Amino acid sequence: MTREDFLSRLRGGDVIVADGAMGTMLQAAGLPSGMAPEEWLLENPESVIGVHQAYLAAGADMILTCTFGATLPRLERSGLGDRVGEINHRAVEIAREASNGDAYVAGDIGPMGEFLAPLGEISYEEAAEIFAEQAGALVEAGVDVLYIETMAALDEVKAAVEGALRAGKGTPVTATLSFDSHGRTNMGVRPEEAAEVLVELGVDGLGANCGATLDMTLGAVETMCEVAPEMPLIAKPNAGTPRLVDDDVVYDAMPEDMAAYARKLHDLGVRIIGGCCGSTPEHIAAIANAVES
Repeated sequence: MTREDFLSRLRGGDVIVADGAMGTMLQAAGLPSGMAPEEWLLENPESVIGVHQAYLAAGADMILTCTFGATLPRLERSGLGDRVGEINHRAVEIAREASNGDAYVAGDIGPMGEFLAPLGEISYEEAAEIFAEQAGALVEAGVDVLYIETMAALDEVKAAVEGALRAGKGTPVTATLSFDSHGRTNMGVRPEEAAEVLVELGVDGLGANCGATLDMTLGAVETMCEVAPEMPLIAKPNAGTPRLVDDDVVYDAMPEDMAAYARKLHDLGVRIIGGCCGSTPEHIAAIANAVES
């Protein structure tokens, strides 16, 4: 599968089934509490390969690299600021090995975890350069798409897209935001506002991921569809709403619940459908079956 194949399918082929959660799967495989997955993958590549393969066996057509937190600011917190290129390269190699050429590999780019100026100390241009550094490493390693996700602030998602386009060398770029508070992101961004900005920036696909509830993510995607009806849409919601059970975070959506929402998203015309926090290979299998049927 190639970047060209990805764009063609995104724009008009079969729906692309994406994978589910990475962090919780790695925790189940032994990731120590408080350790970044990006740090752990360097010494435990077989565990990351196992997660990728589990989602592929469940029916995923696209897997995200284990690089959600592989920007410079996040890696610096783990003492890995000088290994941005190495970690992003290795994560792509691991995903490529797992997929064996039978699935798209998406270079995952998450938020930096810091506010941009004036709320924080990182300027917009510095942020764009930070994202460009990660995107460049992912592209050099051979991803099929640069997949920006879980954004909340409009200035940060703009910087991420700008950095990805700057370093992407023609690689497709998509972006999704997380809508958590009364239909807005936790920074107050409305889905229609996000869609308008992302279309203007020139992304190849846009949508919503994570989110407070399945209904909130569905509603955000519906609004984006109204604003940008010609754009390929993406939906990767959490497996319902989290709650604490014996000190463990448990998500309340069963695989059949995710399948029901996958059908709604499919009917809406969403082009990439997967899962985010709390989703497992069982959830992705249910989504794949629902989309296929």
